[in-house]
Amino acid sequence: MPLSRDVVENINLSGGSFLGVSRGGAKTSEIVDSIQARRIDMLFVIGGNGSHAGANAIHEECRKRKLKVSVVAVPKTIDNDILFMDKTFGFDTAVEEAQRAINSAYIEARSAYHGIGLVKLMGRSSGFIAMHASLSSGQIDVCLIPEVSFTLDGEHGVLRHLEHLLNTKGFCVVCVAEGAGQDLLQKSNATDASGNVILSDFGVHMQQKIKKHFKDIGVPADLKYIDPTYMVRACRANASDAILCTVLGQNAVHGAFAGFSGITSGVCNTHYVYLPITEVITTPKHVNPNSRMWHRCLTSTGQPDFH
Repeated sequence: MPLSRDVVENINLSGGSFLGVSRGGAKTSEIVDSIQARRIDMLFVIGGNGSHAGANAIHEECRKRKLKVSVVAVPKTIDNDILFMDKTFGFDTAVEEAQRAINSAYIEARSAYHGIGLVKLMGRSSGFIAMHASLSSGQIDVCLIPEVSFTLDGEHGVLRHLEHLLNTKGFCVVCVAEGAGQDLLQKSNATDASGNVILSDFGVHMQQKIKKHFKDIGVPADLKYIDPTYMVRACRANASDAILCTVLGQNAVHGAFAGFSGITSGVCNTHYVYLPITEVITTPKHVNPNSRMWHRCLTSTGQPDFH
């Protein structure tokens, strides 16, 4: 696909990917065979942890073959879960769009008798979107993320707290990350094309548990479940992300022309930097349950420790 200035002009005005997206794909050796056959000397890999791992594998294969190819990654993931990065582009836009879903859930819950709004947001192993969207909206009563364990049942469980909220406020709004509560669900060994374990749907599980709980105790509850996953992913980048991805892209090109390879272009400790891909793929970045940001979120929601 030719990427001339005329072709790419104004592609920033819409969401999605101009190049297309995929999971899995060809073997590393076949990719490098194609790079060698086409005499490509610069490869830019845009994506999250999986894409960075793939970029590193390509970089190592090129080194093994002694090819003069610069392999440079650009961190793009709305989950904001790449190690050492202050922020990845797509995250700010995702949080902003997630607030629309939260606001809809809030309006629905507040308008109904014993209304409960339940919003599931993206975040397989990291709850950054759920935490930031909850904190920025100021409308969430319970935020559940993968990094913090909790119980649903029992005297100190989430469901009992929802009872309390309905009795005192008359309504409540709950935000859950998709990877939250996996220890409460039946585990699956199935994987997707990228080798990621396919998670059980905690949002649907939570929906069913809430309905059953209030039915069992004879209390009417009007539950509205909202899953804005693809609305959050597919919208146009906001101004903050547009600037960030422009700078990261430019820096990636500068790095490649300088002869660097096996690096990623990012922001670390407020500075634009190059980082070795091998370092950032060791583990995903997680929300620190002892961090000020998580405790700010807890202060905003007013939720107790669900144990």
